[in-house]
Amino acid sequence: MALYELFSHPVERGYRAGLCSKAALFLLLAAALTYIPPLLVAFRSHGFWLKRSSYEEQPTVRFQHQVLLVALLGPERGGFLAWSTFPAFNRLQGDHLRVPLVSTREEDRNQDGKMDMLHFKLELPLQSTEHVLGVQLILTFSYQLHRMSTFVMQSMAFLQSSFAVPGSQLYVHGDLRLQQKQPLSCGGLDVRYNVSVINGTSPFAYDYDLTHIVAAYQERNENIICDSLTVYTYLPGFWEMIKFAWVQYVSILLIFLWVFERIKRFVFQNQVVTTIPVAGMPQGEVYKEHLS
Repeated sequence: MALYELFSHPVERGYRAGLCSKAALFLLLAAALTYIPPLLVAFRSHGFWLKRSSYEEQPTVRFQHQVLLVALLGPERGGFLAWSTFPAFNRLQGDHLRVPLVSTREEDRNQDGKMDMLHFKLELPLQSTEHVLGVQLILTFSYQLHRMSTFVMQSMAFLQSSFAVPGSQLYVHGDLRLQQKQPLSCGGLDVRYNVSVINGTSPFAYDYDLTHIVAAYQERNENIICDSLTVYTYLPGFWEMIKFAWVQYVSILLIFLWVFERIKRFVFQNQVVTTIPVAGMPQGEVYKEHLS
């Protein structure tokens, strides 16, 4: 009568020895060599801890309706005309003050609740003998991020242009981007720069000097410039660092587990260290024998 295999189960061979034996010492050494070197390899290969990361987010940007204008004229008209939305600045200008016609409109093109575009138009009345050779303009904005951390900042756009010959129009188109010198924090509220970039209540001319305003603004760790990118760097949180490190560690550990499993099998099967074999037991029964 032909015989067929109807059922099978794995059989393990156990090896017994005392806790103070060479076999126990070997297992302890094998465990240390299995789990510690992958950690050292992953750490020494750099990039084990995720120290910074990046993401994309559309910021919430709103025009603050604060403007400071300086129009550079030819030498025959005293050098410049100026105007701002700050009364203290205007009082300092004397005969150089010239009030322009200003119109602004913010537009939410995709109807997502965030403004996508600012239409700003400024018309400066000139006399027939006045010719504009350059323009310096500051517009202020509120800038907010919410995804990785709540970051709130009062910021500005500084526009500067000069002409070789007198001009009648200046058209500028650009996107605002956060320029970072340090990553944002992960979580929490960051309002370090939630202060006006122009001290509009100051009676001193120094506080309205464009060189001083721009220099102080550039000293910030974060400011906005005209560009088209919207990628932000930030410091990852604890669990994001652990998740990144765990993947690297396990990928190396699997190799060490495979190698040392075969080393231990060779050592015990060939009695390199003295043990008492317990053979021929189903997998469940060998555990019972070990516990008895």
